[in-house]
Amino acid sequence: MKFVIFQTKWGWFGLAGTETAICRTFLPVKDSDLIKSCFLKEFPDAKCNKNLFKNLQNLIIAYFEGKNVDFNTDVPVFLNAFGDFSKRILIECRNIKSGQTITYADLAEKAGYPKAGRAVGNALAKNPIPLIIPCHRVIRADGKLGGFSATGGKTLKKRLLLLEKHTL
Repeated sequence: MKFVIFQTKWGWFGLAGTETAICRTFLPVKDSDLIKSCFLKEFPDAKCNKNLFKNLQNLIIAYFEGKNVDFNTDVPVFLNAFGDFSKRILIECRNIKSGQTITYADLAEKAGYPKAGRAVGNALAKNPIPLIIPCHRVIRADGKLGGFSATGGKTLKKRLLLLEKHTL
């Protein structure tokens, strides 16, 4: 397991994974030591590798500079720790394009689980790869934001959505 912490316009961002797939992201915060301690707590033997997913690092930096970036499904992710339902929800969530939103119920429908809107919220709350799996693009049926379990909560979710609308 390897990790990298790099600076974006919004703060320090973290990626953790193997040479072939991302296992965890950490959305921007002011203190890089917070990310490092979280990664080492989750992956005690992880080593820092500044070149880990270098192309993805550049895309993430561009994203937070306001560029229209697509973290499409070409970026490999590791979701083996999840059950079938959560895995299908997270994979389907990756298809939501920048600047778009979808409701929890619609995401459940697209993933093949009609009437599982509440369960979608629970699956997304455990998303270990926010931004690459853009769970911030999933909102409530009434148009309100809904939850966001990443550091920064709903305030960050709103900022991400506003950034994406601005770049279109």
